[in-house]
This record gives sequence, C-alpha cells and structure tokens, in this order.
Amino acid sequence: MNGKPSGPTVVPAAGLFTPDSVSWTVHADPSMVLGGLRALLLQALHPLAMAAVAQHSAFREDPWGRLYRTAHFVGAVTYGNGGEVREAVQRVRLIHEHVRGTDPETGRSYRADDPELLIWVHCAEVGSFLTVARRSGLALSEAEADRYLAEQARVAHLVGVPQDFPVPTGVRELDAYMVAVRPLLRVTPAAREAMRFAVLPPLHGWARLAGPLRPAWAALVGCAVGLLPPWARRMYGLPVCPATEPLVTAQARLLRQAALRLPRSWREGPHLAAARRRHDPDLWTPPVRTSQDP
Repeated sequence: MNGKPSGPTVVPAAGLFTPDSVSWTVHADPSMVLGGLRALLLQALHPLAMAAVAQHSAFREDPWGRLYRTAHFVGAVTYGNGGEVREAVQRVRLIHEHVRGTDPETGRSYRADDPELLIWVHCAEVGSFLTVARRSGLALSEAEADRYLAEQARVAHLVGVPQDFPVPTGVRELDAYMVAVRPLLRVTPAAREAMRFAVLPPLHGWARLAGPLRPAWAALVGCAVGLLPPWARRMYGLPVCPATEPLVTAQARLLRQAALRLPRSWREGPHLAAARRRHDPDLWTPPVRTSQDP
C-alpha cells in the first residue's frame, strides 16, 4: 500500500472537522444510507472481521442496533465537538479491547484492535461512503475525493491504528490497498448469514411497525448489493453482467434525488443538526452538487 503515516491526531475543542471539510459534505448526503449498507456487506468479506462481529455482537437479535451505533459514531466524529468526538472514540476503543477470539473457518486468532483489521474496516467504510456518494450523483472532484480520504485517515488513527501504519489518504492508495487485501477475503457462513439478515432483518419490538416496508427495505439493500465491486458480488455468488453497473447507478441516483426532496429535518441526523446550530444555522447547508456524469 502506498501511503504516508499521518502525524499525531489531535481533536480540537470545536471538533475534528469544520464546515469547509469534504467530510461534512459527504456525510450529510442522503446516499450515506446506501453507503453504510454497502460498507457492512463489504466488511463481512474479511473472515476475521466477520468472526469478530458474529461472536461478539448481537447483530442477529438486533441488526438495527448495529446500524444505529455505526451511524451514531460517524455522526459524532464528523459533526461533534471535541468532547463528543473523544467520547465516541473512547467508547469504540474500550469495546475493541475485549473483542478477542478465533475464527472457526480459518483457525486464526483475531483481536479487534489489530491495526490490520482496523484498517480493513476503515477502508471498506470510507471507500463505500465515497464511492456510493459519487455514483449516486454527488459531484466531487478528484482532489476533493483525495481530501476526503485524507481527512478520514485521522479517524482511523483515533480509533487505534498506530501512527506508523499507513492509512490510504487518496483514491489511488485506497484502490491499491483493496487490490492487495483481496487474497485474504472470502465468503464464510457467517458472511452469508449477515447478507441474509441484511435483506430480511428480524422485526422485534417497535421494528414490527415497519413490516409493511419490508419490500422497500429489500429494494434498498438490493441497490447497496449492486453497488458492491463486481469481484465482491462474485464472492457472494451473485450474477455480474455489464448491464448491472448503469442500472444500479441510475437506481442510486433516483433514490438520492427522492431523498433530497424530503424536508431537511427528516434527512439530517442529530449530530449535523446540532453542529449547524452550534456554528450558525445559516452558515452551512449540505450542498446538492449533483453530478451529471453517469
């Protein structure tokens, strides 16, 4: 992987990122829902990462809780003040300290604070956010895409990647990392189970009220699956054909355009809403910046 170690990561009192950061723009985009689903399905392809999730999380009983916690962490580190960022990071690091085990498929031991696993989870996540946002129509230049990854490398170091471990800080570095890590990836029974739970999550408690929305949810997940790289879809045993890419891209753009028509209060997370109030409600509005490229 071609990357340069970043310097020590310090969290300013005002927060990790400012309104002029690319992270604010990408993470405010409604495509983040698709990007988050894609990230979880991509992360599941690493046997050790998936074993840690299968053995130490309640994703089978509470898949919605896992999605919420992921969204809460991203929102807190992107838009929170310094105290909120440090609290969110500390919570994750404390959890990682207790996640240890052995993958039943490979027989290899794992620990959640292993820098290699942390980098995989990070790259699958930010790569998904960036890729899906751009394919959904958010106009970002190549320089802005690189800047986004450089900004997010700070988060990777905060959650435990040592400073001397290179984290991709540009699109080319991220692409090179994905090529290098691919031989380690495979679909384990736990990964297939995660895919099934993503498509048809169990409905408990309040979630039962969402029963009639199952078809819409399945369509959303289907779009996220289609946005996976072709090699990842092949690993899951899914068909890959040339027509898939433009069709899924068109679907993602339609979903984003529909979401952009909703009131801002409906699609704005609590951390972003609080950050806007903290800085100035009129200072920053998530830019639409729709790309016309296919």
